[in-house]
Amino acid sequence: MRCCTAQAPAAPARMLRSISLRVAEQTPLPTTLPAKVRHLVIVLGDQLDAKSSALQDFDAAQDVVWMAEVAEESTHVWSGKQRIAVFLSAMRHYAEDVRARGLALVYARIDEPGNLGTLSLELSKTITRLQPAALVLTAPGDWRVLQSLRAVAKQHGLVLDLRDDTHFFTKVREFSTHANGRKQLRLEYWYRELRHKHGILVEGKTPLGGQWNFDADNREAFGKSGPQNVPPPTRFAPDSITQEVLGLSIRGLPATLVPYKASAGQ
Repeated sequence: MRCCTAQAPAAPARMLRSISLRVAEQTPLPTTLPAKVRHLVIVLGDQLDAKSSALQDFDAAQDVVWMAEVAEESTHVWSGKQRIAVFLSAMRHYAEDVRARGLALVYARIDEPGNLGTLSLELSKTITRLQPAALVLTAPGDWRVLQSLRAVAKQHGLVLDLRDDTHFFTKVREFSTHANGRKQLRLEYWYRELRHKHGILVEGKTPLGGQWNFDADNREAFGKSGPQNVPPPTRFAPDSITQEVLGLSIRGLPATLVPYKASAGQ
């Protein structure tokens, strides 16, 4: 979890509203959206799970999934071509699955004219157009992103229903309880607490193997010959969606996203 990323300065609410109103008039939306939207369900690029907590009570008759590819999420912390390509391809595959399940979807592609480049601006644009009653979001792993989306909800006077990310053993508030009153924070002790709580690699109160970690052993070198008997990596030939992503050329990102010879599937 990138919990310590500095929050980017927020644009003034009046400016965000002005931009959203102008662009909303120019950007067509899918025709299969509910006439009145109850929940606009935000799905981020690292939350691509059909069983996400944000979708638990999704009502296809009145709710809409919202996703956006934006340059900010690849440039706030600079990313390599491979990571960008995998993220965008995964998002587009997930979007196809959402549509196949008959769920209403608003999806902003990074290469669309009028893409505003940030999650906050794209979300604000969609809110202005759809006027949902509330926003739903599985808690992001990035504090900066959470604060940005909270600001958009506040700007539009909407409730943000923030739900726990069920992919983790624990929650941020539980770590806060663990950290309260401690003069020093060491992740090792937090891990031990979780292993006791969930019975992971322990026998009673004793760690399997007789010690809590093997960090010292893991720091040893492989030797001059390097690691041995390493199986070859699993490879998949890019499908049409991935091929399309690999051919993107987006201002502000690497010239093209092709990190290898896609035709050879390498």
